[in-house]
Amino acid sequence: MVIRRIAFALLILALATPAFSQVTSATAAADSTHYLVGDYINYKIEVGYRKGSTVYPPSVQDSLKNLTLIRTEKPVVTQNGNQVTEVFSFILSCYDSAGVTIPPIPVLYRASGDTSLGSVSTNPVGFTVSTLPVDMKSGIKDVKSPIAIPFDWRWLILWIAAALLVLGLAYYLYRRYRRKKASEKSVAPVVKVPPHERALNALRELDGQQLWQRGLVKEYHSGITEIIRRYFEERFSMPAMELPTSEAVEELKRRPESEPVWDLTYSFLSNADMVKFAKFNPMGSVNEEMMKQAYEIVGRTAPSADSQRNGGTANVQ
Repeated sequence: MVIRRIAFALLILALATPAFSQVTSATAAADSTHYLVGDYINYKIEVGYRKGSTVYPPSVQDSLKNLTLIRTEKPVVTQNGNQVTEVFSFILSCYDSAGVTIPPIPVLYRASGDTSLGSVSTNPVGFTVSTLPVDMKSGIKDVKSPIAIPFDWRWLILWIAAALLVLGLAYYLYRRYRRKKASEKSVAPVVKVPPHERALNALRELDGQQLWQRGLVKEYHSGITEIIRRYFEERFSMPAMELPTSEAVEELKRRPESEPVWDLTYSFLSNADMVKFAKFNPMGSVNEEMMKQAYEIVGRTAPSADSQRNGGTANVQ
């Protein structure tokens, strides 16, 4: 009967041991027993438990009195067989001299296969925090005496050499600038080409490109009207590039010297508008006539002296 009871008790103990040994220890410690005010206090909680259990990080903030939590480090986990050790580290500090005791910190865990939470507490940790010793009899003095730095002639020579180099470079750039300005003054002034000559040169260049002969009719008419409109802007100081055909002709009529080409200009610009905007495909003879009209517009409105020098308007091309 006694043997049966002993066997039954051993069986109960064997069944209960795994449940109670899931978390075997929770130990707290600091890296010293004495600190100065403002020192970092390394406080660690080491928890040992069996593999498969879950341990939750302990909360120390509410248990700290006269201490400030500076930083919480990442836990460090090591394993030896089925035994796991997890270390939780905290950086603390104290800003007043006192004897400090960190009370037991509860550590929550859940055993493998168990839905309920268990708890184990650490041991209390005590240490002292003191201020620096101050000698009240001695006066206020510097932490260290002033250090006399010997004069180094090499640094002086180096600075003088650097200053001479900068001055030499500045003098070289100044002389180069003066030579450049002098050469610019000696260059002959650029002869300004009159607007009608610039327009005639542009018409010759456009005619040589043979755009409409290569099927680029719209590009041809855009180019020839741009030349004439730009010529009007330079010759008569009018915004011809920005105005539609009707307004451009009305603006042109305000310049009496352009009277010989009023009707011709309206016909010239209207034909070009039909090609550019109405997708009109003119015959080759019309394209050739546009070039002749452009030459005629420039020739009739050029200053009289230049017109005579170019042999009149009929043979400008």
